[in-house]
Amino acid sequence: MVDRKEDAKNRTALDILVAGAGYVGLAAAVSLKQARPSLAVAVVDAAPAGAWQKDGRASAIAAAACRMLDQLGVWAEIAPEAQAITEMIVTDSRASDPVRPVFLTFDGEVAPGEAFAHMVANRDLNGALRRRAEKLGIDIIEGVAVSAFDVNGAGITVHLVDGATLKAQLLVAADGVNSKLRDMAGIKTVKWEYGQSGIVCTVAHERPHNGRAEEHFLPAGPFATLPLKPDKDGTNRSSIVWVERSEDAEKLVDGDDLVFEHELEQRFGLKLGEFRVADRPRAWPLGLTLARAFVAPRIALAGDAAHGIHPIAGQGLNLGFKDVAALAEVVVEADRLGQDIGALDVLERYQQWRRFDTLQMGITTDVLNRLFSNDISPLRAVRDIGLGLVERMPRLKDFFIRQASGLSGDTPKLLKGEAI
Repeated sequence: MVDRKEDAKNRTALDILVAGAGYVGLAAAVSLKQARPSLAVAVVDAAPAGAWQKDGRASAIAAAACRMLDQLGVWAEIAPEAQAITEMIVTDSRASDPVRPVFLTFDGEVAPGEAFAHMVANRDLNGALRRRAEKLGIDIIEGVAVSAFDVNGAGITVHLVDGATLKAQLLVAADGVNSKLRDMAGIKTVKWEYGQSGIVCTVAHERPHNGRAEEHFLPAGPFATLPLKPDKDGTNRSSIVWVERSEDAEKLVDGDDLVFEHELEQRFGLKLGEFRVADRPRAWPLGLTLARAFVAPRIALAGDAAHGIHPIAGQGLNLGFKDVAALAEVVVEADRLGQDIGALDVLERYQQWRRFDTLQMGITTDVLNRLFSNDISPLRAVRDIGLGLVERMPRLKDFFIRQASGLSGDTPKLLKGEAI
């Protein structure tokens, strides 16, 4: 995508400006423009042009989000490189335990032939959304941040650091968990750190994973092995999301490669044969951040700007896509009725739809992390009994699968695969 700063300087009458060109921001822009082609939509992003192409990570995309991406016209491009998760197993043990008994297993389908989740390379997801945005005529202004904004009765005036000024009816803040726009809008957060960091890397291994994902609950935090599509040479690969105490994670990532691989082997094992680390491991601090409000006059928060949760349930990105689907449905309905799409009473419909679900997921992941990220014997016994009971109750397992797939509760139309 080309840099469009000069075009931005000449544009003065947008309907919607999205701040943040990650998956959530791009999906929001595409959802709104596709449903209402008459709306003038643009995206502004602080990251330099092409920075997204350097992201070597992969994300778990739930079935509902896959349906939405299909409705947005990008899943057909993504699907050939996506790896379906066909099975999920859960264990609870110590890294030193010679045997890790499986307490819980999940079939990977929510419907015949429909996996409950897929692993997708972040570059593939971002690239497909960018190409769709470009086809719809959405401007993406890269390498320039929002410096300030002014709200008036008729709209919002957004000032960029390069001197450009944009006017819109609605500003969508999708600029991440440390959102500057959220702070500018005066929206407070509930926030705490876990003292944990998530180590992310890709491993190449000898034997195929057959689409199986594994989550091992270890005393320092969960260790997840997520299946990836083989690379162009046919090499079997998996994505690792490894939660450790922050001080230990920093030492592992910055330390000797042999030490890292030894510690990884203690957790990953040799069930898939010999393995090697295929990229440079990186670590991110983990915490819980929940915005006290999702909206302010002329502003709506979406994705990590509204909520940053623990990755223990793999739902962070999917919560963001649910925000997008709900916001698009509310805004499109208001526009069809001739209402002001940036008016606070319109935006509060979005807030009412999303706040409770987000709070519930934030509390759930917080409790799960505190329950499983320890080595307290009585708690270990209670949680293992609980996992075993779930394993023996098919209806409860089906409920958890639908929760993980994003198809439970008051689901927006896009997540059902329906047009808005």
